[in-house]
Amino acid sequence: MNIESIREYCLSKKEANEGFPFDEDTLVFKVFDKMFAILDLKEGKRVLVKCDADRAVELREQYAAVEPAYHCNKRYWNQLWFEQLDEKLVKELIDHSYDEVLKKMTRKQRRALEEMPDENEAKS
Repeated sequence: MNIESIREYCLSKKEANEGFPFDEDTLVFKVFDKMFAILDLKEGKRVLVKCDADRAVELREQYAAVEPAYHCNKRYWNQLWFEQLDEKLVKELIDHSYDEVLKKMTRKQRRALEEMPDENEAKS
């Protein structure tokens, strides 16, 4: 994967949006104002994703290209050196991150998200 394909994949998630809340080199993807992915544009080789704490440790032990995330809570965030990982795994971990954020939302927020039309399905 490359920066653009990761960006496109993150934006394909329902109600995902992007912004630069920190600086011009750090592109952040959010759903309902909660971060699920952080893309480093300066180096262009890593994306940070949220992860279940136990799974985060397992992934770090299994893959050299998965490390504790820089500047984030290392218990729940991993940085993926995406050029060194299989595209299927990177997408699966982005999906997992998005799902982890959804789990923390209120029931009302999740219901509102479910009721919103999926713009990506409409484009198909």
